[in-house]
Formats: sequence, C-alpha cells, structure tokens
Amino acid sequence: MSRENNVKHPGTVYIVGAGPGNPDLITVRGLACLREADVVLHDRLIDMRLLDEVRLDAEIINVGKEAGDEDLQQQRIHWLMIEKAREGKTVCRLKGGDPFVFGRGAEEARALSQAGIPSEIVPGVSSAIAVPAYAGIPVTHRDHAHSFMVIAGSRSHDLESGEWLAARALVKAGGTVVVLMGLARLRAIVESLLAGDCPSTMPVAVISNGTRPDQECWIGTLGDITNRAQGMKAPSIIIVGEVVSLRNEIQWLELAAKL
Repeated sequence: MSRENNVKHPGTVYIVGAGPGNPDLITVRGLACLREADVVLHDRLIDMRLLDEVRLDAEIINVGKEAGDEDLQQQRIHWLMIEKAREGKTVCRLKGGDPFVFGRGAEEARALSQAGIPSEIVPGVSSAIAVPAYAGIPVTHRDHAHSFMVIAGSRSHDLESGEWLAARALVKAGGTVVVLMGLARLRAIVESLLAGDCPSTMPVAVISNGTRPDQECWIGTLGDITNRAQGMKAPSIIIVGEVVSLRNEIQWLELAAKL
C-alpha cells in the first residue's frame, strides 16, 4: 500500500448554533450535525437535553469558559477542534445562540481555515430576536420601529464609544436596541441613554432565561427599569424601544400556558 493511502484525511468540524435556549429551536441542519458527530465540544449556554441526541459512542467535552484567562481557554478550544479533526473525526462545536453573534465563532472558523481543516458554519436562532419574540415583543413593527441594533453589554465599559452613541441616536429616532450580556451593567446603560437625551418614558424590557420554561420578563421604562429588574439573573437581555409596549397585546406564551 502506498504512503498516500495511509494518510488519514481530516474530519469536518461543524460550528453549530444551538439556538437561544429551548432545545426545540435548534435548526434541522444543526440537529443532523449533532447526531452525526464523533466528538461534541459544547459551551455552558446550551440546553443539556440536546446532548441526549448525541451518539452513545461519541465523545462529549464541556468547553464552557470559566472565570479567568478567556483567551487561553479559547486557544484550547481551537486546539481540540483541530486535533480531533486531524484524527479523522467529525466534530460538532455546539454553541448557544448563533455562532457569529457574539460567540467567537468567526475566530474558531478562522483557526480551522488556517489549519487546513474543512468546516461548515450552521447558523443558529439568535437570542437577540427569539427571546423578545417569546416575550411578545417584535424587534421591528410597521407602526413603531423600522430598524433595530444588537450591541454587547459586556463591552459597555466605554459608553461614549461610537457604537453606544449610535444606540442612543437609534432609540431617539424610534428604533429598537437589543443589549446582550448587559444585565450587570444595566444601571450604567440606562444612565448613559438618559444622559443622551433618551426620554425617561421610553419602554424597556429585561428578559431572563428567554425561551426556557423559567423565562421571566420585567417591563418598565428608562426611568424605573433599574429598580423593577432587581433580582433578575443571567442570561438576560435588555430591549429598549416603543416595540416593548406591544407585549401587552402579544403575550402569546402566557396565553398558551393557560390553554
């Protein structure tokens, strides 16, 4: 047998979005990749019931980040994906939400490309849209908002950045701003919007554990949401805009629970 026939071709890495929390919201393609995988590398934001779909002989590795050197932990994820694929294995990198929305999926895809590992991006349902929808809040509406912005609250240490100035302008112009990973900075975010002349009467929602059975939604305004949302737990998202007022008419999840 020639040397060429002994060379093992690398396996494929599927970078899969698991969706916003409810395991039923993973895509058909994402579920197929999960079931096919020899190795599953998953983060802490997925619903663990999804792992029931994994083959019994598959290897499951929790690569959820802990407090500490996140860059070093991310490098370990890159190494695991590449090494497992070089062993000829099919790898499913399962990430909460959508891999390319604040998920470092692009960094992982780039690392695979540089290593010559074949990969596929499987988009997921983003919490930025799905969580408001589960609370009866559309991010756009013909009569209320013709645009929306998604911004990372974890980067809100610089509330005078160009992006946050754009967020203020969008709120004042009638658009919707969705803040992911911003609960710990809620007071600072609200104060920044108010300082930027956003009206204190502007509706705001804070939603915790969106799309899950224990979802909670608190409604208020820029003037009072900081007090109303005390005790909310991560993961949470913040929605600012007139569309929040539509929740009073579209509480479909609560109605379905009563049927």
